[in-house]
Amino acid sequence: MSMEISREILPSLIAFARKNSPFYGDLYRALPETIHAIEQLPVLSQQAFWEANRLEGGQLLTGAMHDGIVLKSGGTTGNPKFSVFSRTDWNVFVTAFSRGLALGGLQDGDRVANLFYVGELYGSFLFTHKALEECPKRVMQLPIAGATTPDDVYRFITEFKATVLAGVPTTMMSLVDHIDKVGGDPAASAVRLILFAGEAMYPDQRARLEACFPGVEIRSIGYASTDAGLLGFADLSCGPNEFRCYDDDALFEIIDEETGSPIVAPGIEGLAVVTALRRHLMPILRYPVGDRARWVDAHGTAHRKFLLRGRSDESARVGPVTLYPEDVRSVLASFPACQGACDFQLLTIHRDGKDGLILRIGNRNADPALSAQIIAAIYEHRPMYGQLLAQGKILPIDIEWVDATALEINPRSGKLKRVIDRRFA
Repeated sequence: MSMEISREILPSLIAFARKNSPFYGDLYRALPETIHAIEQLPVLSQQAFWEANRLEGGQLLTGAMHDGIVLKSGGTTGNPKFSVFSRTDWNVFVTAFSRGLALGGLQDGDRVANLFYVGELYGSFLFTHKALEECPKRVMQLPIAGATTPDDVYRFITEFKATVLAGVPTTMMSLVDHIDKVGGDPAASAVRLILFAGEAMYPDQRARLEACFPGVEIRSIGYASTDAGLLGFADLSCGPNEFRCYDDDALFEIIDEETGSPIVAPGIEGLAVVTALRRHLMPILRYPVGDRARWVDAHGTAHRKFLLRGRSDESARVGPVTLYPEDVRSVLASFPACQGACDFQLLTIHRDGKDGLILRIGNRNADPALSAQIIAAIYEHRPMYGQLLAQGKILPIDIEWVDATALEINPRSGKLKRVIDRRFA
């Protein structure tokens, strides 16, 4: 992070949020009038943050929603989470991302097939489309979208000789399955680069893509989210799950979850936390991203490199689907056998080229016949999970009934691990 930019922007951004957002005004009430260092601010509680962000009676925004864009950030049908960008905030966000995108292997003249999802307030397709428009590399766009059938996707990318595919890994794997099924001719494809986002790309998936598209390069399109905004870009020096900081636009921190102190040294894993330096309508100040990370480069390095290490306790990511523990808790609370002392944790796994979820419930006395009802209720609350399951893109939810003492805890603090990511083990 550029110290000059931090000193210039941070105090005024914090003052603006305190003055115009009731949520931040109340949160920072006991803090000094002028804040000079990010460490003076508390790390946000995601639960409190989203409770303050309501369409009716919301306390988070600094002004009215009169221009820009509203995007869905996750949550269940009954408790949707949405992010708001003013027109200015949106343009700054996308333009900065496009500069990082240009460093990831795109070439002038590339034909980019946009296979991200669009509609129902999802932002990945629109965001990628606009980022490619603003990209310093001159490219031709093919706006195909993720809901297009694999047969049509293959037809479009071969007819228009797409050189780049951009989408979530589950979509790429569906395309590979289709090509294998119909006996597609790799020679008919001009694809040389695959850009993915929204979930991790695992070695088994990379191997299948490389076999399907000989000589293809596979890279992340960049690291960003609808709620947190800019997080990192992947240049040609970055390996799998490695990114570099957007020094001028976001302050990326890695925090020790026990002490709350920033981690400075390389190689030590902690919680990813971000501050968006140029976002004003919906301020993001020390927001927990929901991922774990560790530094790769030395402290003080420009555009410092970091490595993602899976999800934290904030949420479980299964393919492109996000499940929040509080939403699962509300589902369980609707079943009498799971009320009271019944606790749980979410385990994300990867098997047979797909992500999956194990819901481990600490109640040996419950009737295992409840499992099917609980799973059905989760699918009802999070329709996207059921839709992707029906398409064969992710694994079905499995439930394990265990003794409460079998639930994993943090050995240092004794706290229950709400989300455990087994995919990076």
